[in-house]
Amino acid sequence: MADPRLRQALEAKDFILAPGVFDLISALIADRQDFKALYVTGYGTVASYLGLPDAGLATYRDMVERISQIVKMTRTPVIADADTGYGGLLNVRHTVRGYEEAGVTAIQIEDQEFPKKCGHTPNRRVIPLEDMVRKVKVASDARSSRDFLIIARTDSRTGLGLDEAIRRADAYREAGADVVFVESPESEEEMKTVAERIKAPLFANMVNGGRTPLLSAARLKELGYAIAIHPALGFLSVGAALDKAFKDLKAKGETSPDIDLYSFAEFNKLLGFEDVWDFERRFAEI
Repeated sequence: MADPRLRQALEAKDFILAPGVFDLISALIADRQDFKALYVTGYGTVASYLGLPDAGLATYRDMVERISQIVKMTRTPVIADADTGYGGLLNVRHTVRGYEEAGVTAIQIEDQEFPKKCGHTPNRRVIPLEDMVRKVKVASDARSSRDFLIIARTDSRTGLGLDEAIRRADAYREAGADVVFVESPESEEEMKTVAERIKAPLFANMVNGGRTPLLSAARLKELGYAIAIHPALGFLSVGAALDKAFKDLKAKGETSPDIDLYSFAEFNKLLGFEDVWDFERRFAEI
């Protein structure tokens, strides 16, 4: 059965803040921080696994295998990106069942045409509203537990305007989505308008360097949002740290004392080496 904690938080109007994770190292570190959820970002997962842009190049199998391992190794409820559902209605049903079986708590499906693109990049196109409504209905019907949440995202704001995005979000809520996600509003005023006009739990995407202004969790809750993700924070901070450390090594031939490093001892602990050493001590004579 799906983890009930996110649905309980939504019903209690308890704001959910989720960092973006993209591999097991980022997931294990985030899992220690007592967030209410972790967000498995498609952009970051595709980048870390394939070294390619988030442009519809990863498959369902690419994603579900990595997501299932993240879920297995963490305790925090996981919200997972599922792009367009990886195809038509039958694909959506298969994706929902696969993600739920993997232990995901909430799945995000968007109304872009395939191949999709990152929601904060240009030239995104959306499918007809009626086609996405059918996808949401299939997703809602395919789950085995109501605690498995359906997050329906519309990417129509950038190409078709805010009114159309709100119209679509309302339709997706009526079709069975538990949470609706208007991607890429371009001002705080637009975010306020979304919250005022849509009577459903709302999802905010706080992308560092993206199209939407970065607002605090307190401000988002005040506006009426229920969930906020920070999908790029992890991979952008890791990218900056690696770039700095590798450049320092190349320039100096050694690691400078001022390079900020995770403790090797703590990293061993994070990965579970203490259990390995304990096992070796217990069975050393066998």
